[in-house]
Amino acid sequence: MDSPAHPAPGQVTDRNLALELVRVTEAAALAASRWIGLGQKNEADGAAVEAMRRAFDTVAISGTVVIGEGEMDEAPMLFIGEKVGSGGPHMDIAVDPLEGTTLTAKGGPNAIATVALAGRGGFLHAPDIYMDKIAVGGGLPEGVVDLDAPVTENLRNLARAKKCEVSDLVACILDRDRHKELIAKTREAGARIMLISDGDVAGVIATATPDSYVDIYLGSGGAPEGVLAAAALRCIGGQMQGRLMYENDSQIERARSMGVTDPRHKFSVIEMAKGDVMFAATGVTPGAMLRGVRRFGGGAITHSIVMRSRSGTVRFIEGHHNFTTKTWVSP
Repeated sequence: MDSPAHPAPGQVTDRNLALELVRVTEAAALAASRWIGLGQKNEADGAAVEAMRRAFDTVAISGTVVIGEGEMDEAPMLFIGEKVGSGGPHMDIAVDPLEGTTLTAKGGPNAIATVALAGRGGFLHAPDIYMDKIAVGGGLPEGVVDLDAPVTENLRNLARAKKCEVSDLVACILDRDRHKELIAKTREAGARIMLISDGDVAGVIATATPDSYVDIYLGSGGAPEGVLAAAALRCIGGQMQGRLMYENDSQIERARSMGVTDPRHKFSVIEMAKGDVMFAATGVTPGAMLRGVRRFGGGAITHSIVMRSRSGTVRFIEGHHNFTTKTWVSP
């Protein structure tokens, strides 16, 4: 879609800006790839953060990080409130420079570098706490699943909408002790389960990716990751609901200070990521959606996805990188 002749202040006008975001996720993925399988997740995360921060210097926006990463486990981060970009329209930024730090450290699948962009006020300002989530892909009746409904009811409704049996469905769930009851009820209902050790952004996106074989995402994970996943679903299509989970009153007060007026509110995908949203991700390790970084002497190959909600365009990009000419990432 062409840019309007007289854009409003802060409106994204450059349709190539989404492609520029790929440079940012590529930089983070390339930096993190040096740490694959070395058992040092914080070092991998730190490398991705610094590379992403430097790459943002080339993007023509005046960006503010509203969703950062790393507070929960004290890993390095692009901190909330940090200003990024070389100047331009005012934008809000959601980042996870390395989603799947443990996956990277262990050489496991589905580690990705992610970033999302929207106009000011476009993203839910979610604190780094947990969020209960449910997500399905596009092309389904609105409200086919509901966060407050029993898992059996959700699976039956989804199977009916997809004109299949519950036993044909695959649910993606983080393999955590807190999900034991959810896993048991899902199996009791007859659905199959794909348990993942980390990487719930990729898990949510998988529901809207036909080649992933995932039909529904269930369970709790990080709230910042929930916003990033919602941004992707806004672009690629799908339904998602999320509710913040609190361990103490201080977390409730922190959420309120960030604009969450009702602590028990059930957020829709449009409430978590609204307006013209752009999303980009680059694979670090091989996964169902993206291939991982493939390094060779003097260079590397990356595989990325970039999406924009306004146009609905989804692009997969293979990048061939020459380390003798790149100055923003260490070989």
